[in-house]
Amino acid sequence: MSKTYKVTISIIAVLILLFVTLNLTIPPFAKKIIVNTIEGNFKRRVSLKSVSITPALSVNLNNLEIENLFQADSISLSPNILAFLAGKVVLNRLTLINPVLTLEQSRSGKLNLPSFDSDQKSPPVYIASLALRNGRLMFTDKKVQESGFTVVLSRVNADISKVAFPVTSLEINFKVSADFLKNDQAKIGDFLLTGSVDLVRKNLDSRLSLRNLDITYFSPYYGTFISEKKLLSANLNIQSVFKSINNDLDILTNFKLSNLTYAIDFDEAPGTPSLSLAKNALDLFTDREGNLILEFKIKTKFDNPSISIAELKKVILQAAVMNIARQNPEDLIKKVSDNIEQFKEFGKEMERIFKGKQ
Repeated sequence: MSKTYKVTISIIAVLILLFVTLNLTIPPFAKKIIVNTIEGNFKRRVSLKSVSITPALSVNLNNLEIENLFQADSISLSPNILAFLAGKVVLNRLTLINPVLTLEQSRSGKLNLPSFDSDQKSPPVYIASLALRNGRLMFTDKKVQESGFTVVLSRVNADISKVAFPVTSLEINFKVSADFLKNDQAKIGDFLLTGSVDLVRKNLDSRLSLRNLDITYFSPYYGTFISEKKLLSANLNIQSVFKSINNDLDILTNFKLSNLTYAIDFDEAPGTPSLSLAKNALDLFTDREGNLILEFKIKTKFDNPSISIAELKKVILQAAVMNIARQNPEDLIKKVSDNIEQFKEFGKEMERIFKGKQ
């Protein structure tokens, strides 16, 4: 038996012994420490089924639950031992399986999140890689609706990791996706965000895709902003490209609103000329299929992305004007003529109503 073989066997035996020892001694104490620490910080009851250690020194928290706030089937932490010895908390990888986060905003606008003592000093935690599988976020807003307006993000998956090569690179790759659900679990859209970011150089190259979002479900937030008449259906699709170089951020967006259907007032018979001004304004910008398509660009800063309402309106108005310019002249003339005739009929109807009251 060669010397190299004996050394290899010895190393394997030591590692197995270390692994068994760690699993027999650390988990029972670690479980109590973890539960007490979380309860002390979150001020909520915490349950944790077990703690285990797997090869490569990955610490696994199984069936963790924080009362009325968070739960997960599994949370795996892979600490960097060399960094730990140097006094830093670095996780080579953090993995969450089936996490569920439940958020609620009160009528006063306060979220059900704990407030941590700002005087408490804890070392920063650096995460080199994050993986989230089949997550779920439930948000209930009692500020916008007293009974509680609920939006659910389901099938949340995320992969966020530092670029491996070159080693000196500070670039981070990310991919996040999720489905939007109603309170009754019916799907009303989905989104996908991919790209890379360098927080130090303030560079960003990212793409956001929001697909088939039923915006009528969010009417408690926008009210009559889109239309004075109630919208029965409206699907939103957005494709946005985010480009930032040395903190100069450009956002190029393709905005498409389709399947616009309006409710008819109970005291308004179908076919009468009583129309919503907002609806007719939207009709001027739609194409033959009734889709409202706008393309616009926003310039801002990566470290302070902001745009005023006035600037946003200006950008959208410019896009709307371009939309009209791209339309077939015959279609545009017909729409304008139809609207003029409708408003003429509306005026005649109003005149008859007032004459009848004299």
